[in-house]
Amino acid sequence: MTAIEAPEIESHGFCRVGKVREDNQDAIRFCLPDDTALAQGYLYGIADGMGGYSHGRVASSVALEKFFDTFYTSNGASVQQKLRLGVQNANLGVYQAAQNLGVHRMGTTLTAVTLTGRTLSLAHVGDSRAYLIRDGAAICLTNDHTRVGEMVRARLLAPEKVRTHGQRSVLSKCLGMNLFVQPDFSQVPVRDGDIILLCTDGVWAVVEDVEFAQLATSSGDPEELSRKIYELAMQRESDDNLSVVALYLRKLVAAPSAQGRAPFRGLKGLFRRLGRRSGAE
Repeated sequence: MTAIEAPEIESHGFCRVGKVREDNQDAIRFCLPDDTALAQGYLYGIADGMGGYSHGRVASSVALEKFFDTFYTSNGASVQQKLRLGVQNANLGVYQAAQNLGVHRMGTTLTAVTLTGRTLSLAHVGDSRAYLIRDGAAICLTNDHTRVGEMVRARLLAPEKVRTHGQRSVLSKCLGMNLFVQPDFSQVPVRDGDIILLCTDGVWAVVEDVEFAQLATSSGDPEELSRKIYELAMQRESDDNLSVVALYLRKLVAAPSAQGRAPFRGLKGLFRRLGRRSGAE
């Protein structure tokens, strides 16, 4: 049997309560670097339980557990099918948990990425974010599912006003509030040397996109980058929980199988599209 060549990925993250909140409603999760990950994709996720409702920590933890379990047990499905089924099961899991606890409303964001070969696939609901940092620039790969994000996309609000807007955290879409949810899915070609950053709004609300790029450029590994981001967010007096997942893609390899892979869009068109919304939500 021919051994499967493994990519070189360094990962690190933190999930902390911050200065203001009494409890931590965020959650993060990493794949295990074993044969399962090699064959089915390297999966990383972040979730932010809704602070305005009860049991936010339960919601974020349940969502990631259901999502990861579904992804790694859906044998024979394509990556995109795994992500779609994972989100739906995560949504249902949070909804059922709320019913079992007798909680009227319980929800969470969910942003996850999986690496298969040189393709980064994303699943996203809510206002946590995923960034691609390359050549000294940070490009936001996700849209914020918030009222303010909708205003930006409708050109009713300038992108630079998002971080200080009073309704920045009012979600228009999340997991657990309804039986069905419509997440965003996308695929991005990646290359050696790229850095992927997942973060909750407690982090990106006080750290600018350009600062993510600057911190990544000056950091030698994901642990150092995570520490610098945390320290800056604390200095900026973030009023929310603080969570980050940082991935350094040191060396990528060809995917074990081409089945289920969606065709790439051209890089030029991709980054033109992403550049228009970088920092916009």
